[in-house]
Amino acid sequence: MSFAPEYPTLPGTPRSHLPFSPCVKAGPFVFVSGQASVDATGKIVVDTFEGEMRRSMENLKAILAAAGCSLADVVQVRGYVDDPRDVARYNELYREYFADPWPARTTITSCFAGALKFEIDCVAVAKA
Repeated sequence: MSFAPEYPTLPGTPRSHLPFSPCVKAGPFVFVSGQASVDATGKIVVDTFEGEMRRSMENLKAILAAAGCSLADVVQVRGYVDDPRDVARYNELYREYFADPWPARTTITSCFAGALKFEIDCVAVAKA
């Protein structure tokens, strides 16, 4: 099995002007960089917490699809919630996207110095 890195993408997959790849696939492992409420060009789309989380999750799903994965293949999640008061809502919305058995998860709060309210990254395992 080759672990040479691949950089899967599809047309319309969110990209950033910052120096990072949205996704790196190495063997069966898929590492998705932090996905925020951005459009396909990487421009931040300011919204409510829920709106930003939903846009971030759709971006995450699109990037996973480019790597041949879905949310069901995610084994580890890191969620970045700027306002600790939004953690309860994060948990509610999270249940719409992930199911038991849950991915391993870390949640970090009070972490942005800009306009973002939410960001998520993950590790998935692609099916053979």
